[in-house]
Amino acid sequence: MTNAVAISVGCLIFLWAPQVIHAQQRSVSAIEPGRTAGDATTSISAIPPLPGGESTILGGAIRDVDPVLDRFTLNIVGEKSMRILFDERTQIFLDGKKIPLHDLHAAEHASVQTTLDGSAVFAISIHVLSQLNQGDYSGEVLSYSPQSGDLDLVSGAGGVPFPLHVSPRTRISRSGQGSFSSGGARISDLQRGSLVSVQFVPNGKGRGEVTEITFLATPGAQFVFSGNVVALDMHAGTMLLLDPRNNQSYQISFKPESIRGLGDIPNGQRLRVSAQYDGTRYLAREVTRY
Repeated sequence: MTNAVAISVGCLIFLWAPQVIHAQQRSVSAIEPGRTAGDATTSISAIPPLPGGESTILGGAIRDVDPVLDRFTLNIVGEKSMRILFDERTQIFLDGKKIPLHDLHAAEHASVQTTLDGSAVFAISIHVLSQLNQGDYSGEVLSYSPQSGDLDLVSGAGGVPFPLHVSPRTRISRSGQGSFSSGGARISDLQRGSLVSVQFVPNGKGRGEVTEITFLATPGAQFVFSGNVVALDMHAGTMLLLDPRNNQSYQISFKPESIRGLGDIPNGQRLRVSAQYDGTRYLAREVTRY
């Protein structure tokens, strides 16, 4: 994910690193009698991969956490309670901050990403929202359903989807450069790749209720960046600019064959770069030296 836009967040900062889940391993503080350190390492590395298949996000209240049998009950509003298994592979977040497996406790507001492990329901990740009045989150739109209002965001490469819900009462706006912010915000801007900052409140159904959406960039939008060259990688086709006026850095991609003269630009050279956000990166269209 590009670092071209600096995202500042309010009372809560939700960081997680669209869809790769890493196995979480418990540390070994002691080795059982009769076992060597090599045995312990082998045991840990033998943790199986996550179950395959599609995943489903369920919302509800967590009850009856059993750390011995590695399971808990999820009370889903209007539906039958569900027993869900978890283990070292499950990632757990409290208000967006990753917490240890042993810190999983009963909670009123939780969103659980599940998949089937044989006939059992297994938790890939668990997101718990505290009783705070509201939260802030900034990231990239992964998916949005106009029919249901369900919105999934991610923040950073390899992120776990953060589930939210958009209603007709949700306020929307644009922020940033004048050419972008003056365009007016539309709910249809919630397309994959859009960069947004949202405010939400817990709704007790596993998805935070979005009260406000601020669009920071949408696919196809035009931007103009200026700053001094900090790094220039002709092979990767990336440059890093630092604007001395606000100490803000921008990472911009480019096609070397499309823009001439970049190879002899020294570090420290001040540039003005016209770029387009394509949903994954800011791609330079024109580069001018100051």
